[in-house]
Amino acid sequence: MVWLSLMAVVALAQPVVVIDPGHGGAQEGAKSVSGLVEKHLALTLAKKVKAQLEAQLGATVVLTRDGDARLHLDERVALANRRKPDLFISIHANSMPTATQRRLNEGIETYFLSAAASGEDAKSVAARENAEGRRQAKGPSGDTLAFILADLQKAETHHDSSRLAYAVHEALIGVTGAQDRGVQQAPFYVLMGLEAPAVLVEVGFVSHPREGERLADAKYQQQLADGIARGVVKFLGQVSARELRKQVEGGAPAAK
Repeated sequence: MVWLSLMAVVALAQPVVVIDPGHGGAQEGAKSVSGLVEKHLALTLAKKVKAQLEAQLGATVVLTRDGDARLHLDERVALANRRKPDLFISIHANSMPTATQRRLNEGIETYFLSAAASGEDAKSVAARENAEGRRQAKGPSGDTLAFILADLQKAETHHDSSRLAYAVHEALIGVTGAQDRGVQQAPFYVLMGLEAPAVLVEVGFVSHPREGERLADAKYQQQLADGIARGVVKFLGQVSARELRKQVEGGAPAAK
């Protein structure tokens, strides 16, 4: 299945992918009991995904950061838009504040942009990931909600963000066998203003006793990277097939 998608991607001449390792510098993100830090895990996974996509697709893969540097959320978006990517993926790890929640909550969840969170858990995740803030806390209109809604009016990009989220999420669950917490929607700052399909992946809970250990394991990290890469290949295959159909049917010319 992946190889069929891979063949379809050939129509996209050297796709451009931006991978965003969450946090960095003084913004460490979540921490496990054993000392695994979200910012380091995110960067490790981003580099592994980059290697996979370069090897499989000959893709141009750009990391928003390739070291332990703090990067404001709006800087990540601006950097991505300058490269005019075919897609954007932000990588994070989840956590819970209380001992009971830490024992009970594990699994992978994948998000795309929405003006409202799909539930209280999604709302909490967005609040935590947004906490590092943006240098410009509101959109050009001066209203963050209006800025998100303007983004969502770009119908095809928004629909493609949903497709990308499902492709990546399903591949991750299939490869890792992790608990499936589903595809959800939330108002993540790092997904605002992007001029490409964009998703945020929470690869697991570093706060969960067993999952935290798995996330620190190099073999499991490679599985996560493989899953993300497979999802990207599937999504690009879908986009390529759609653009080829447009050409055949005499519609809009194929992108790239």
